Amino acid sequence: MMKKLDIGILGTRGIPNHYGGFEQFAEHLSYDLVQRGHRVSVYNSSLHPYKEKAWNGVHIIHCTDLENKLGTAGQFAYDLNCINDARKRNFDILLHLGYTSDSVWYWRWPKKTVNIVNMDGMEWQRTKYNKPVKRFLRWAESLAAKNAQVMIADSPGVQEYISATYGRKPVYIPYGAVPFTQPDISILDKYHLRPNQYFLMITRMEPENSVEMIIDGHLASKHCYPLFIIGNITNQFGKYITAKYRDPRIKFSDAIYNQVELDNLRYYSSLYFHGHTVGGTNPSLLEAMACGCRIAAHNNRFNRAVLQQEADYFHNIADIAAVISFPKTVSVIEKWKKINLDKIRMIYNQEKITDDYEYLMLGACGIKKLVVQPAAAAV
Repeated sequence: MMKKLDIGILGTRGIPNHYGGFEQFAEHLSYDLVQRGHRVSVYNSSLHPYKEKAWNGVHIIHCTDLENKLGTAGQFAYDLNCINDARKRNFDILLHLGYTSDSVWYWRWPKKTVNIVNMDGMEWQRTKYNKPVKRFLRWAESLAAKNAQVMIADSPGVQEYISATYGRKPVYIPYGAVPFTQPDISILDKYHLRPNQYFLMITRMEPENSVEMIIDGHLASKHCYPLFIIGNITNQFGKYITAKYRDPRIKFSDAIYNQVELDNLRYYSSLYFHGHTVGGTNPSLLEAMACGCRIAAHNNRFNRAVLQQEADYFHNIADIAAVISFPKTVSVIEKWKKINLDKIRMIYNQEKITDDYEYLMLGACGIKKLVVQPAAAAV
């Protein structure tokens, strides 16, 4: 019988997801690994609304988080609290999701545990950070690259960058999604939307996610469909955006974490905008593909690696207005949707992603031979 692993996952605010991509990923991966017989523990912030000690068989470890009192500094304290707790346990694997406020504590990482780091998406490139913060993030990145026993890159671009910069090749494993098969048109009533008569963007409210550009492009097109934007509108940037745009064609909603509602909103949209400019394989983009969305994405290597030719791309306001005003033919759009769904089934299949993580973890513990996959295998 194959050895069952004791796995810890840290670096997120916790599960079930009430925040973003890493949390969504941790939720899926931890559940899937438990279903395969492994013991999995996920670290949850004390600020997380879920207070139970277990979730669908996943052990929840609650750690003190002072971000509400200390701001960004609280993230570093929270990660240290999680790492200190992990030192007291006998994890075979400790999966670190991201390095931003974690890798500075590398000297506290448990020594008898295999520390695997998902290197995220080159955080120092984000426009919201000033130069000193960007320098710090590059330093933090280097600490993770030097001290992780195993690194994971979620896109070929990140894999190539880490390999060229630090001389170590991460294992390529993207995120996954599940094809959407249960439409419920009644969900649109809650948001006063009509099927196929609205544009959609689901995003974290951050400057590098092209929110202003997409809104300006939509308004410039003068199209009558509303643009429905779902994101954390209570943060600083979200408050700025909602105050700036009071046009009736722009509808805002705070973040939604009900997966059934989100999938239906994607499924019934006429056009889905993905404005992320940095990072690797983005989970929200995969979910849009899995819901059969027609997609317009910011034109960069990360988005193109996933969508390839099966999307519209934009660099500026005029591009967005043109995408809205001059859509491709119905036959082309339907072909794109089908190919993108095929990618979810074959490349970004959730079960395959879990297979890859399980295989990697077993290999890192010496149970199976660890094979580093070439970037080309993902494209």
